[in-house]
Amino acid sequence: MLNQAMPATKPAKTQYSEQEAAQELGLSIDEFRTLIKSHIVDNEEDVNNIPVASFHPSDLLLLKLLSSRNVDSTVPG
Repeated sequence: MLNQAMPATKPAKTQYSEQEAAQELGLSIDEFRTLIKSHIVDNEEDVNNIPVASFHPSDLLLLKLLSSRNVDSTVPG
């Protein structure tokens, strides 16, 4: 039958707040802000010029790769 009900699924998020993005990445807000400051913005003034930051899933993917790269570079090899 074509009219059978599909199981309800949670719709994918299209935007994340700073808090949600940090949580998705397993970071504290301070760690998340440090990640942004070290890889995304050029200086402290740029951070202050962002009134409300929102992040897309693709942003989180990039930030996840950058955060794991930071961890890898701090592990003695």
